[in-house]
Amino acid sequence: MKADENFFSLVYQVVRLIPEGRVTSYGAIAQYLGLKSGARMVGWAMNAAHTLADVPAHRVVNSKGLLTGKMHFATDTEMEGLLNIENIVVENNQVKNFEKVFWNPVIELAL
Repeated sequence: MKADENFFSLVYQVVRLIPEGRVTSYGAIAQYLGLKSGARMVGWAMNAAHTLADVPAHRVVNSKGLLTGKMHFATDTEMEGLLNIENIVVENNQVKNFEKVFWNPVIELAL
């Protein structure tokens, strides 16, 4: 297994733990995995995740709650639609009440 495949696998393990109705950010996942400035690497992993049915990629947004990964879904509205199904409100490509629905793996998965 290549190093990037192993990293992607770790990212996907974290993303699978995001509860329904919650979102997290690329940076929060990177921080949890020990890469403080690794948000871009998490983004690369998420770009490759949209074909994996067991990875809820729609729950990962940027640090301001923007749906920056929506172009990697089948349609421009799929990411927002999946979030709406989970009662997450999106306005102008941004999660409304982002702080309220934000799931921080550093806190939530603390040992």
